[in-house]
Order: sequence, then C-alpha cells, then structure tokens
Amino acid sequence: MIIAGVDEVGRGPLAGPVVACAIILPENTKIDGIKDSKKLTPKAREELFPEILRAAIDWKIGCVSNFLIDELNIREATFEAMRQAVLKLCPKPEHVFVDGFTIPGLTIPQTCFIRGDETIQSIQAASIVAKVVRDRLMEFYDIMYPQYKFSKNKGYATKEHIEVIKRIGPSQIHRRSFSPIRDIKKE
Repeated sequence: MIIAGVDEVGRGPLAGPVVACAIILPENTKIDGIKDSKKLTPKAREELFPEILRAAIDWKIGCVSNFLIDELNIREATFEAMRQAVLKLCPKPEHVFVDGFTIPGLTIPQTCFIRGDETIQSIQAASIVAKVVRDRLMEFYDIMYPQYKFSKNKGYATKEHIEVIKRIGPSQIHRRSFSPIRDIKKE
C-alpha cells in the first residue's frame, strides 16, 4: 500500500505562507535521528533534509500565501496547503497519514494521528521537509525586507518583530488578519 505522510508548518507566524509537505517513503525505511521538526535544531533539520529527500519515493510541497490565509483563515489555508501537497504526489497515495486532523475535501482515505509528528516517521519526515522549505522562504524574504529580521524570527511574534511592525507597519508578506497586526493597523 502506498502511504503518504503529511504535516504543515507556519500556522502561528505573523508573516509568510503556511507550508505543507506530503511524502511517500518506502516501507520499512528507517532514517536515524528523525523526529518532530520542532524538536530538532535548525542544523539537524538541514542535515536530515537531503537524506529524507533521497529516501523518498516522492515528496511535494503545498504553499498558501499570507493573502489567501487572510481571505480563508489559517485553518482552511492549512487544509488547502495539505491538499495541494497530497494531490501533486506521484504515485497517488492509497492512504494518507495526517498530523492532527483529517483534511476536508480529500477523497483519499486518511488516518489522523494526534501528535503524529512524534510517532509516525512519514509525518516526521514531512514536518522536517516543510520546516526547512518554509525557513528557507523566510530567509529569502529577509533579503527583501531586512528590517523585519525574518531570517532570525521566521515571521513569529517575537518582541523585536512586533516593535518593528509598530514602528514601520507591516510588509507585503504580513498576515493582516492576525493580531497584533490587525490591531496595529487600527491604531
């Protein structure tokens, strides 16, 4: 049976996209050191990234912009990113393992695992790939908008990041529907 693992990153930041990865690993694949991306250092994630990609039968990314996040809401945008990633896979998976919640609108059978990124290797691999891809995007955005220090904060609501937003306003990649940006605009 062809099983894909799916996870997302970037639900909480004030800026940038939400990114999902769907990945198909061969049965009985064992990648040493793999675990939830949040429990790995950036260096460890970068080291595991090429190893995961080499092991994968296929992997795809779904990415939903801050504009669509603002239009839909973060939950629906996350589901859209996950659907995009799964539907691009070749071969088409026969089953999908998802971290957290089932993906609405996906006709492929799914099993959701609460904290699946802690126990299911394909979900862990998807978590790492999605995190590395999103972090690299935020480092690119740091070149475009250096004042926000995206390479350091990755768009999350650090004190320094919020102070810059209050001082100069949001950039083109900030999520206007997210507090405190929504609140700062009204001041």
